[in-house]
Amino acid sequence: MLNRREFSAVAGAVAAAPLIGQTSRKPNFIFILADDHAGYVMGCDGNRKADTPNLDKLATQGTRFAAHYCNSPVCTPSRQSFFTGQMPHAAGVTVLTTPLDAQKPTIAKHLKQAGYSTAVFGKMHFNRAAETGLHGFDVMMTEGEIARAWQKAGGKPVEASVATKKLPWQPFKTPAEEWLNAGNLPYPRNEEGMRSGFLMSQVEQYLEQNKAKQFGLWVSFQEPHSPFDFPADYRKFTAKDFDAPRVGPEDAWQIPTIFRDLGNEQKSGIAAAYYNSARYLDKNIGRVLALLDKHGLSDNTFVVYMADHGYSLGQHGRFEKHCGYDPAMRVPLIMRWPGRIRQGTVTDFTESVDVPHTILDMLGAPELPVRHGSSLRPYLESGKKAGARDHIFSEYLENEEAFVRTGSHKFIFCSGRRKRTDGYLTDNPTPGRYIRLYDLKTDPGEFTDVAAKNPAVVAQMKGLMLDRFRKTHPDAAQEPKSAGVDEAIEFYLRPRDAKA
Repeated sequence: MLNRREFSAVAGAVAAAPLIGQTSRKPNFIFILADDHAGYVMGCDGNRKADTPNLDKLATQGTRFAAHYCNSPVCTPSRQSFFTGQMPHAAGVTVLTTPLDAQKPTIAKHLKQAGYSTAVFGKMHFNRAAETGLHGFDVMMTEGEIARAWQKAGGKPVEASVATKKLPWQPFKTPAEEWLNAGNLPYPRNEEGMRSGFLMSQVEQYLEQNKAKQFGLWVSFQEPHSPFDFPADYRKFTAKDFDAPRVGPEDAWQIPTIFRDLGNEQKSGIAAAYYNSARYLDKNIGRVLALLDKHGLSDNTFVVYMADHGYSLGQHGRFEKHCGYDPAMRVPLIMRWPGRIRQGTVTDFTESVDVPHTILDMLGAPELPVRHGSSLRPYLESGKKAGARDHIFSEYLENEEAFVRTGSHKFIFCSGRRKRTDGYLTDNPTPGRYIRLYDLKTDPGEFTDVAAKNPAVVAQMKGLMLDRFRKTHPDAAQEPKSAGVDEAIEFYLRPRDAKA
């Protein structure tokens, strides 16, 4: 009779085996990434206005995680966290400009160990030039290389009579209405001349040359990041399609000054530009999936679609991420592998740090040495998972703040002592320690702070936050022994990689 360990090993081998009629060849893998794509801007999320037919179709073909949250609402920390399987503070990347240590274990390195050829095309926020072998990639063409090659390739400008956005893009240097594209203006190229169109040409060439190999491919788009690019022949939404979100007096203290002069018409224009850019993103995701069909690869390719974080489109007066409100933290996550992944929606909490462990588990690759998340494979195979998360944790250490969300409450803890360097200063850059608690059952928009009325809930949330830091932070052994709970949390909030 098999003991429990032997039974688990046999069961795992059976689960990993191909289904009847499938090829015995190991699956290919494609990770499609978007920048700033909020989880609520998809038709499959119930948003009737969003025009995302390819993502909606992908969701019907696999599993969509409807309560998926990033572990940091900013590009670089989030991306390097789910690339390494470590929380941002453990990956060593908590501010935007920090490069990932080349010695860190990554998903790509572990896929190579499993025999995969690896490649990346597009925006990855590695903050260093691409080179063969870096972070585990055999072929590497990240944002700098893509931009230079695209510019060299040129492209026919649109006719002078077509109104387009001003170039170059200058965030924080020109008025917010300009770099947030409040005019809802297209990029001065038609679809064939866009940067993402050039990126797709590189992806198509790669798949043509490597379709017979076992590959792990990253395709990372810049859309719908500001200034919300879309082609001159691809505008659908206008400002009239959107109403500016409610902003109340309770928001005044935390609205960055850079957004204070935006009027409602400008806010509606920004939302329209974002939705047009998301529509263009969806078109290119459809192109990736069509290439798999063209080469007969769809049935044996594990596809993961995710964004690095969400985005606020005027909620609480903000047009950015960099905060703990749900629009900035909830992100899309869809996985597809025909015949191996169930079709359906998961409503349990999941975190982006769960994704790398899921990928390696599903592909039979060696596990990462540090596991700050857990594999979502049970959801993919049965729709349920023992020990489902009862809360999510995220951090934005540029502002020395962290967030805990349960099914009923959102908790925000900020040291209030660091003058942030991300450009989103408020009237009071260093207000001192503050906490916020929102009752999501009665206040889903996160407007009314109820911390003072709920000390027991606040204590619970602080405990969850501190526990996560203590279990994952490399400096946990240096936590001051005499520190109270608040002081202990603040010990972990300091961004060790910040230069200022």
